Amino acid sequence: MSERTTSSAWVKGVVDAMTAAGLAVDGLCGEAGIAPAALAEPTARVPTERVSRLWELAMVASGDPAIALRCAPTARPSKFEVVGYAMLSSPHLRAGLDRLVRYLRILSDAAEIQLGDSGATCRLELRLFGGHAPVPGARYEFDLLALLNFCRWIAGRELRPAQVEFAHPAPEGSERYRDAFQCTVRFEAPRNALVFAADDLAKPLPAADPSLADLHDRFAGERIRALDSARLSVRARQQIVRALPDGEPKREAIARALCISERTLQRRLLDEGSSFQQLLDETRRELAQSYLSQASLSFAHAAYLLGFADQAIFTRACKRWFGQTPGQVRQAQPSAWGRPA
Repeated sequence: MSERTTSSAWVKGVVDAMTAAGLAVDGLCGEAGIAPAALAEPTARVPTERVSRLWELAMVASGDPAIALRCAPTARPSKFEVVGYAMLSSPHLRAGLDRLVRYLRILSDAAEIQLGDSGATCRLELRLFGGHAPVPGARYEFDLLALLNFCRWIAGRELRPAQVEFAHPAPEGSERYRDAFQCTVRFEAPRNALVFAADDLAKPLPAADPSLADLHDRFAGERIRALDSARLSVRARQQIVRALPDGEPKREAIARALCISERTLQRRLLDEGSSFQQLLDETRRELAQSYLSQASLSFAHAAYLLGFADQAIFTRACKRWFGQTPGQVRQAQPSAWGRPA
């Protein structure tokens, strides 16, 4: 089982929609390994493989390859948690979608959304990570249609995408997809995506409120920080920071400090999209930025605090990170931080 998960609020929305579509969800959830008690707990998370399994079972039980279209009614903010309220109070849909991307991990760290502007259109690409199980097409269909319906609801008007794209083959009755999305539907596409007219996304939202948007941003930020504190990469980074003044920390030592095996540390960091060496390098780079901003801290002392054997190695690392020596970085403050390594 991977470490990627989806929020219980989102999965409960899926289960409620399946119930409304006439499916016997108790049995399906049990077979998928999703406990009802977990869905009642606001902070609970469901492994991504179990969400995919639920959709596979729903397709078999219903005998309907387009079951996701029956399971995606108009969404309400509660299913999107605080992310939905942040989107609702945004000035326009484009800003709302930016907030969705920024706070998506609250809903799922098994999902990735990329927004791309191209002249008169804006393209929203969705990628789902299934862990050790394939992601069924129905899961993409539900997620994109639920998102579209939510955007229609907060916009308070009919919203027709320019096109919707799915990477999987067209199922039978593909005209149902045109009716649901109210646009051209393309199957066997390179990506799963919604394409909007840029003008549609720029229209003001009826519930736009800058003060509420700021408040929801703070709430969302707190949720992100709470989630991060539970991530192994965050805890591993904390151990690395503590260990650096004693020299370059080894993966075995950090695993021991976290009370897990070295193999488990390696696997779980990989599940979180990282590695021990990447985490070590990123931590050193961030600390170097802080140390080089302190004019009273010598470069030799900074090298020591970062666990480097000597100042020459620190200088080579700075050139790789910032394209400059430590002295050049310090002299160029604060503009050096955004420069590529």
